[in-house]
Amino acid sequence: MFHRRQLETLVKRLHEPRRFIQVLLGPRQTGKTTLARQVGETADLALHYASADVPSLKGPGWIQQQWEVGRAMTARRGRRRAATLVLDEIHKIPTWSEVCKALWDEDTAARIPLRVVFLGSSPWAMQRGLAESLAGRFETIRVPHWSFGEMKAAFGLGLDQYLCFGGYPGAAPLVKDPQRWAHYVQDSLVETTLARDILLMTRVDKPALLRQVFDLACSYSGRILSYNKMLGQLQEAGNTTTLAHYLHLLREAGLACGIPKFAGQEVRQRASSPKLQVFNTALVTARRPQPCAVLRSDPEDWGRLCESAVGAHLVNGRMETGTEVYYWADRNREVDFILQKGSVAVALEVKSSRQRDALRGLEAFDAAFKPRRKLLVGPGGIPFEEFLSSSPDRWLTP
Repeated sequence: MFHRRQLETLVKRLHEPRRFIQVLLGPRQTGKTTLARQVGETADLALHYASADVPSLKGPGWIQQQWEVGRAMTARRGRRRAATLVLDEIHKIPTWSEVCKALWDEDTAARIPLRVVFLGSSPWAMQRGLAESLAGRFETIRVPHWSFGEMKAAFGLGLDQYLCFGGYPGAAPLVKDPQRWAHYVQDSLVETTLARDILLMTRVDKPALLRQVFDLACSYSGRILSYNKMLGQLQEAGNTTTLAHYLHLLREAGLACGIPKFAGQEVRQRASSPKLQVFNTALVTARRPQPCAVLRSDPEDWGRLCESAVGAHLVNGRMETGTEVYYWADRNREVDFILQKGSVAVALEVKSSRQRDALRGLEAFDAAFKPRRKLLVGPGGIPFEEFLSSSPDRWLTP
């Protein structure tokens, strides 16, 4: 059973007397469909699943047909044992939100207790429709990439394999063939997300620049890079505002983001150079696939991969818990990550070998901001296996 927290939340909400449309939002290949289907296995809720993500053209009438199936299942089960209708990629149908609003309001007026779940990998199309037509009728559950603990339980991946191949469950059976695995990640996951979930669903004036920004985020994951330096690395002309916007689009798609600098002041955070970070280490290693042993033999590359894995774990955790993630730097002193929730902050440094001295940055940050904790992840600190198997919120509690 995977994404346990999201599953428990979904089951609880579907059993509550007050009905809301439940919306599962997350990148491709993060288990949204599996999560929805687990509801039927773990709860007393009959389930009808239908997807609009198929080649045949569908229209608003298709939604009506699927909704009637859910209504019929509810009628057979009785009002106290409602059925659940799961509609996947529904945003691909024109006027979907208006049609769903009318059907939902009909059920509300007739006191039909049909439960409804939407699944979506394109946050812009989903959120626009939800805000315009379904305001006050829905709740959102964010579904992140698979964690180390989930990949280990499902596929037996060890730590090194997880660092090398990341958290895409669909790609896990291919890890013994790095070249084939890389083609799958790049062609079936990355390209599909860029072409179908971003470029077709939101306005992008310079598609080539968006792709270059994504490539840059993968190449420099775990490193601080100013927007001006990014412009120097890119072939396509652009400006810092455009780069920041494209990083925002990549973040919403669950591919990569720019982690802001912790400064205690929102204005300074927004103006700071971002620390580039992928949401899944597969996005880094698929660019140059090679056996884990080869990656491990290069201390510098392995260290960056370890830091990227920790960063990916934290930014994915933000989707679940709302914990903010920053970095901190002052002159030649740096702290890899800062976790903050409310007024509580935790400083976190990643070590992939015992030779690196991480204490100067932690001590300087402690003197300036007095965090609740100062943590070291890696040799001599919290083992990678333990950290990557724990919710980031764990480290914020006393």
